[in-house]
Amino acid sequence: MRKLIFGMNRTLDGYIAAPGDEIGWGGPPSDELFQWWLDRERELGLMLYGRRLWETMSSYWPTADQQPSATTAEIEFARNWRGMPKVVFSSTIDRVDWNARLVRGDAVTEIQRLKAEDGAPMGIGGARLAGAAMRAGLIDEYQLATYPVLVGGGTPFFTALDGRVNLKLVETRTFPGGVVLTRYETRQ
Repeated sequence: MRKLIFGMNRTLDGYIAAPGDEIGWGGPPSDELFQWWLDRERELGLMLYGRRLWETMSSYWPTADQQPSATTAEIEFARNWRGMPKVVFSSTIDRVDWNARLVRGDAVTEIQRLKAEDGAPMGIGGARLAGAAMRAGLIDEYQLATYPVLVGGGTPFFTALDGRVNLKLVETRTFPGGVVLTRYETRQ
């Protein structure tokens, strides 16, 4: 069975986007934090995206390595991103590219099917998609890079749940700028 990991940058008050879907509150990540995320991405065998995050990622990463200011880590991330198999869940977009396939049906059912397969871990991104996976009890690990900023509202990292989810801390680390990385595994 494949492991499902949900990880994103978030504010101290728990939001992945401020009001108006603004995501510039953290500024660019430090080189060390960016490398940490790159190393985690390399461990994945499949990435699952909701529509909004897919649109953000696919508008930048396909050609990010061709930007004159691209760092070595950004070049590696862009190349890894293009090669990574991806599944995009959306009922409103017509097609996807960059090694991705589109799923219009029930996301939870498809995620359960994908988890039942053998293979490397899967990542999941997008607040609504991850929220559905959380409520269904499908997330095995949470990776939170918490920035020392309060935005007061927006898109929360965690969704409302029907019950308690017990977690086990597996890593904590501080990066430049006061960003604190924590990883938790779910305990069944």
